[in-house]
Amino acid sequence: MTAHFPIRSLTAISLVLSLAAPAAMAQTSSTYHTPKNGWGQPDLQGTYTTATITPLTRDPKLGTRNVLTKAEADALEQATRDQIARADAPTPPEATVKDLKNADCGPDGISGFNCGYNQGWKDPGTKLIDINGEKRASIITSPANGQLPPRVATAGGQRRAGRTDNPEGFSLGERCLLSFGSSAGPPMLPLMYNNTYQIVQSKDEIAIDVEMVHDVRHIRLTGGHLPANMKVWMGDSVGHWEGDTLVVETTNMRPEQGLRGGSPNQKVIEKFRRIGPNSLSYQFTVSDPDIYAAPFSGEVQMRTTKGQVYEYACHEGNYALTGMLAGARADEKKQAEAGGAAKGGGE
Repeated sequence: MTAHFPIRSLTAISLVLSLAAPAAMAQTSSTYHTPKNGWGQPDLQGTYTTATITPLTRDPKLGTRNVLTKAEADALEQATRDQIARADAPTPPEATVKDLKNADCGPDGISGFNCGYNQGWKDPGTKLIDINGEKRASIITSPANGQLPPRVATAGGQRRAGRTDNPEGFSLGERCLLSFGSSAGPPMLPLMYNNTYQIVQSKDEIAIDVEMVHDVRHIRLTGGHLPANMKVWMGDSVGHWEGDTLVVETTNMRPEQGLRGGSPNQKVIEKFRRIGPNSLSYQFTVSDPDIYAAPFSGEVQMRTTKGQVYEYACHEGNYALTGMLAGARADEKKQAEAGGAAKGGGE
């Protein structure tokens, strides 16, 4: 596993500020009136975090129930706080490498003394998604079971050669070209750290500065989509206002980027709406008939956070790639030599 760390001393500050984000106001859209900016548009500007312990897909035992009881929500949030406290505990000074077991790497399997990531590098959040007082069990809201639809193709997008055949075999995140997972989107989904976004508006465009790998999405409010043969990073996003809701349609995504192996024909509809002075509802619907049997939808809470977005300086070109590629060549040489020796010994 390759570790990717923002090489900047302000990372810890950013993490603390995100974790200190105020809770969303429990106001509904029927009682809250979105402020307007100087152009008369609903004002969505601000710095937000999507850090949450709500998973993308739902625990199957919950079936079609996506709202947790207070007892269920309290237990999950307390368990997360307890796990973070354990991971934040100082390493025992007398401990040796042999003592640092992976017994408590956390629900993600990577946090702890001897795990993939030290807790200090993470920003997983401690709260469930809370939409108007409803604590959500999954980001996926449709299908009703909270799962991704059946796939009609095993993989989509641009097929790569063996992962270690060349640098292009690695993911965009590993190569420091674009955010990990689908942080920049669309859809913009939370990850284990760097879940901060800044929204800036002008009369004709909205920009979203994504903390992870420092991507910037541009949403045009005028004109139509680019020609279908022009594929761009994070897609071609065109937005319009429906009342207080910003509706964005994105097409023309590059084949390397589609969500979970999406096809170049993937289309994403996003809706941004204030649900209180400190909270946005971010809804999305992904349509990709080449890959999925049906569209799927989800909702994420974006909570205001203090401070600014600091640059995520992913190490240029990922120096670890050299080591991984060299290691793969060494393994191939060893296997070839072993095969030759076995063949020679049998003659």
